[in-house]
Amino acid sequence: MKLIATFTIAATLAAAVFSSVAAEVAAPVKPDLAKGEASFAGVCAACHAPDGNSLIPVNPKLAQQHPEYLVKQLTEFKAGKRENAVMNGMAAALSEADMKNIAYWLGSKKATPGAAKEKDLVLLGEKIYRGGIADRQIPACAGCHSPNGAGIPAQYPRLSGQHAEYAVAQLTAFRDGLRQNSLQMSQIAAKLNDREIKAVADYIAGLR
Repeated sequence: MKLIATFTIAATLAAAVFSSVAAEVAAPVKPDLAKGEASFAGVCAACHAPDGNSLIPVNPKLAQQHPEYLVKQLTEFKAGKRENAVMNGMAAALSEADMKNIAYWLGSKKATPGAAKEKDLVLLGEKIYRGGIADRQIPACAGCHSPNGAGIPAQYPRLSGQHAEYAVAQLTAFRDGLRQNSLQMSQIAAKLNDREIKAVADYIAGLR
């Protein structure tokens, strides 16, 4: 009887420990926005501005971006899957917790609106963004990034108000095989010429 009782107690304790550990593993760690803000200020603000609304056209606005998308990009910069001499070095020093904290803090910031500048191209950009180019099997950007550029959380990034210069650079990089962390975007961009890329990017800058 003593052996049975001892075994029962041991089994109960083991089950309790397992349940506790499993709960800790299963429970997602909440992002620390204060740490995210501090990390961003120390590492990222010089290029992306203190509130994530970059004033430098070649550097993207990050404010109000979907946190999951930002974590994915930082992870891929760190792993070298997405190449950028500056960002590869910056991301290398970040832990998973750092990335999550920064991403969720940025997601909590309000993005500043942008504006289209190329009046002769904006109608072409709108046509491609909203309707694609059927005869070349180019899908509408709005299908994934939404009609107003808000994107779809955890799947497709927010584009609304993004700097046209940055959008041009990324679409061109996808098209030319310099950016390879989205097969879908590489396949779409491969069918766009320079004028179409510029038109779409300019239209995106004015979305709100």
